Amino acid sequence: MTTSTRTLIALALLYFCLPIQVSVSQNQSLQQLEVDVIYLSSDYLEGRETGTDGEEKAALYIASRFENLGLKPMGTDGWMQSFDFKYSSNPHAAPGSGDSRTGTNVIGMLDNGAEHTVVIGAHYDHLGHGSFGSRQPGDMAIHNGADDNASGVAGILAIAEGLKASSARNNNYLFIGFSGEELGLYGSKYFVKNPTVEREQVNYMINLDMVGRLNEEGVLAVNGTGTSPLWDTVLEKAKPASIDVKKHESGVGASDHTSFYLEGMPVLHFFTGQHQDYHKASDDSELINYQGIHEISSYIVAIIEQLDEEGKLEFVKTKDENQRMASSFKVTMGIMPDYVSDGVGVRIDAVMENRPAANAGLEGGDIIRKIGDLDINNINDYMGALGKFEKGQKTTVVVKRGDKMVEKELVF
Repeated sequence: MTTSTRTLIALALLYFCLPIQVSVSQNQSLQQLEVDVIYLSSDYLEGRETGTDGEEKAALYIASRFENLGLKPMGTDGWMQSFDFKYSSNPHAAPGSGDSRTGTNVIGMLDNGAEHTVVIGAHYDHLGHGSFGSRQPGDMAIHNGADDNASGVAGILAIAEGLKASSARNNNYLFIGFSGEELGLYGSKYFVKNPTVEREQVNYMINLDMVGRLNEEGVLAVNGTGTSPLWDTVLEKAKPASIDVKKHESGVGASDHTSFYLEGMPVLHFFTGQHQDYHKASDDSELINYQGIHEISSYIVAIIEQLDEEGKLEFVKTKDENQRMASSFKVTMGIMPDYVSDGVGVRIDAVMENRPAANAGLEGGDIIRKIGDLDINNINDYMGALGKFEKGQKTTVVVKRGDKMVEKELVF
């Protein structure tokens, strides 16, 4: 651990006992973002696995930050809302079987005395030492999860700071650090069934999950844009020139906004894309784009301000074709698609070891243009193509690699 990292962790620990100023300059905001991410993704928290001492330390830190921001405790026990569940790493285990665990959501409110409440959330749990969910199985290193999802937690803290100083007072704002997300959205599922505000009071939900890797082009994926008629207009009106928004309509995805969408609430999920360090021990704080988190957080504050006079948003159920197709897959290529890339085809962000794509010689950066006889123009074409194959089948995959088209044989 470097001297500068030790210094920032020490600064972070001071927030348990020292007040901070809510109105700060951009430089101070960037420094605060860095302090938050470095503390939450430090080895001291041992990967923040749900039900461990590391999770408890993270929860106490988030609660202390909520308190210093002037929020009101809105858990069932002060800032905290604990929940019990059973978890098994076996996907075929019977419901309710597995190890007993207790997770804790951390909840604070900016109470404006308004009729409606906006939920702004990010999960703070991660993979611990990588005993589950790791892309480095067998390597029991601490998985610090700087992007996934210390970045999102730092983002909601920055949003709380922005809304504290904002004139947007026609909603209350409920900030939640969810736990149990990595194990199956347990914290957000529990909250929507056991809300600490009246269920009918909730207006909409904003989720930040992996917002720490904004690229040079400023490409930001926003999911859930079909869940309310106002989203498209407001996203465009509030958008700064530095951000290029890629919209996806579905309200269902592998993060906590899904729990709210399934309860009939409009949602947005902000995401800067997967990367080589996803679910690896290398997802560390020095790789985070702190200016990017600041821009995204400021963008979200602007969106909320645009909606301040709109009252309660109308909910729209989306088609969720991608999720239905994904659930029917019999095969996988073993890649992480780049969901924020432009252009024709599906860019491979990362290739998983010993999986069909790796065995076929595909590489990160390749752009899939054809699978068998099927043209691949976008992610929907790719997902649809996977549904056509059975395990053990062979096919050809055509990818664009640099300026060349390369054909590889792949066995599912």
